[in-house]
Amino acid sequence: QVQLVESGGGLVQPGGSLRLSCAASGSIFRIYPMGWYRQAPGKQRELVATITIGGNTEYGDSVRGRFFISRDDAKNTWYLQMNSLKPEDTAVYYCNARILTPGLIDDYWGQGTQVTVSS
Repeated sequence: QVQLVESGGGLVQPGGSLRLSCAASGSIFRIYPMGWYRQAPGKQRELVATITIGGNTEYGDSVRGRFFISRDDAKNTWYLQMNSLKPEDTAVYYCNARILTPGLIDDYWGQGTQVTVSS
């Protein structure tokens, strides 16, 4: 059984920074692409950032240059550094990964962590 647990969300003022973490646990052989998505009230879930096993990154247009994704494979953990936060960044942030376990490769999601940007 694989679990993804996010941490680091909260309330921050516009212009501030937050760092989200996602830790994967369970019978994990390897984690392939890791990513972050977000969903604001009344909107569809959207891509925030992804990082491949080789370290290639991709960002959503609205966060490029402000958010940065990284990974620590030794800890099965990845991070989202969010800078210059704006009220429109307010959403529930979900981590996601494609994970190889004994006999199966599948996509997994965390439970979500709320990020609120407000003065």
